[in-house]
Amino acid sequence: MKTLTFIGNGNMALSIAKGLKHSYNIEVVGRDLQKLDAFEKELGVSVAKHLLSRFDMSDKTLLLCVKPSNVEEISKILSGRARVIFSVLAGTSIEKIRKHFNPQAVVRAMPNLAASVGKSITTLTGDIAFKEEAQTLLGSVGSTLWLQSEKEIDIATALAGSGPAYLALIAEALADGAVKQGLKREDAMVLTRGLFNGFAELIQNIHPALLKDGVMSPGGTTAAGYAALEDGNVRSACINAIEKAYKKATEL
Repeated sequence: MKTLTFIGNGNMALSIAKGLKHSYNIEVVGRDLQKLDAFEKELGVSVAKHLLSRFDMSDKTLLLCVKPSNVEEISKILSGRARVIFSVLAGTSIEKIRKHFNPQAVVRAMPNLAASVGKSITTLTGDIAFKEEAQTLLGSVGSTLWLQSEKEIDIATALAGSGPAYLALIAEALADGAVKQGLKREDAMVLTRGLFNGFAELIQNIHPALLKDGVMSPGGTTAAGYAALEDGNVRSACINAIEKAYKKATEL
């Protein structure tokens, strides 16, 4: 199997590694050996572990998973010239990666938390010569979408990258609403999980507006609940969430 090197050992790196551990030999580079050991234990397979200060990137295939604010510092610690860097750093431009790491090629990728269960939707852009490799690599943790510009991937970050947090808020709120009306918490969560699981299948082939119309009968329960969501400006809040997240991505 090919070797994939993770620079960084945080939550995103772990989520992606969980989806790739059976397809690639994993090595991970970080600051603290204890944290690297914890990464290996959580991953459940043996990995090669290296400290940043001792690592040579030469001809490596790297997955860059550090905090965007640490790019300059970490680039000064590492040595060598990587074959390609697949960067999952939100809002961090290809130009910045090239400037600080000087790799042979760069691809920006934005997976989401579902990578750990093989269900990420990962957006990609960068060196076109590495398009197929990027799609194969990140396709191991879900589906991929190649975009034509970095502006588009920053917008995609706001939607698909941050999206699990938005959906988690909605899921929790819906379950809380059922509990408020008297349903047991465990039952509310079973129903919420089933709701999201079924909806994920339906939305693959049916437009959201048609799904809504298919459920909402005149004067019925869904219409009453839907009106409450509109009264609460849920639609507007979702649109604003994407705008705010996109603007933040461009500021990083």
